[in-house]
Parts: sequence; structure tokens; C-alpha cells
Amino acid sequence: MPGENVPAKGAKTQEPPYVPALGTLMVDAQERVGEFRGEWCGLWSLRPVTGGTEWTVAPEDARPASAEQRLRAKTARANARSRGEVL
Repeated sequence: MPGENVPAKGAKTQEPPYVPALGTLMVDAQERVGEFRGEWCGLWSLRPVTGGTEWTVAPEDARPASAEQRLRAKTARANARSRGEVL
């Protein structure tokens, strides 16, 4: 029927949960900085910026990295690349 999936006037619609873009630098509850790699079963996968094993974190335990944290992570990645540790 027309209009059956349209919310009533004034009704609140539920927004989809926030999911960062791939590659966004995030910080977990233990202050580890990682690149957002995706979502699986309600958990987010983060990967160290210098390479290594991914880890999972609950979305409520992660936040976007600050400007200082992003700069440090990018510097660490550049240093690792110069040493040949990261492709």
C-alpha cells in the first residue's frame, strides 16, 4: 500500500550506526592507534599503521584519532617505510 513504509509525521527515525571510512585512524580504549579496516559481527577491525596483526574493538571503545595522534602515526609509518619494514 502506498505510504506504509513512511514514518508518521513527527516520528523519530532510527539512524544507522556510525561506521568510519576505510583507512580512518582510530584510537581504542588502550590508546592504540590503528587504521579502520572494516566491521565484522558488530566489532571493528583496526590495523597498526606500521603493519602487523589486526585486532578487533567494540565500536563504543573506539574514537577518531586526534590531530597529534594522526601526525605521530603517519610519522611512524614513514619511518617504518624508510627502514623497509612496510611496503
